[in-house]
Amino acid sequence: MCVRPSDEPRWPPDEPHAAELIAARLRGAPPGEVPARLCELAVRLLPVSGASASLRGEGVPVRLCASGDRASYLSEIQTTLGDGPCVSAAGSGVPVLAGDLTAGADAGRWPVFAQQATAVGVRAVFALPLGSDGVCLGTLDLYRDAPGALTGPQLRLARLVAGIMTVALMALPLGEDSWLDELAGDHDEVYQAVGMIMAQLGVGADEALARLRGDAFARGRTAHDVAHDVLTHRRRFDRDAP
Repeated sequence: MCVRPSDEPRWPPDEPHAAELIAARLRGAPPGEVPARLCELAVRLLPVSGASASLRGEGVPVRLCASGDRASYLSEIQTTLGDGPCVSAAGSGVPVLAGDLTAGADAGRWPVFAQQATAVGVRAVFALPLGSDGVCLGTLDLYRDAPGALTGPQLRLARLVAGIMTVALMALPLGEDSWLDELAGDHDEVYQAVGMIMAQLGVGADEALARLRGDAFARGRTAHDVAHDVLTHRRRFDRDAP
């Protein structure tokens, strides 16, 4: 049975009531839809304007889902840059709470990402690792239009959503779900393109990945877009060309 707004005794909900709302929204959902539904619920339950989730890859996060175009864009920007709060959270395995991207330490820590985020109206980002016992599977990333920290209860609620998403991801039969296979394919395309750039330029993997990311950013495209162009021979990296 769906939970109607009239059934909700308080808003924002406390954790037990939030858990009931999440359970109702996820009931009967196919495994591949669970991350997207949780992103939507995060926006509904918390004072944020967008949410996305990514799996941790070797140098390149793999986006699972996003609540809208702006959240998807900010996720892809961090993949392209290889930098940002969500990349930092995936690398450290601890939450990264950037309450003000317009000034101070948060703006200075990821200057290019901060400029890109504020240009589309996002002022704060909260990235929570997905995983447990020091193993980070990825991140749940929350975007907010106004600067400011999450309160203690709001952060606990965000952790609840991240914990449920972790359980859902760990319960999936890897290799059997077509949506995961598709995500893995996108990730593999980037590394296949990196290999081609290595051969074209005679450089190592790290520099080839940096060149791919730089090219994507300079052209206003994503790393996945440029990788696809490299693999289909629409883009070639020459030693004497930028």
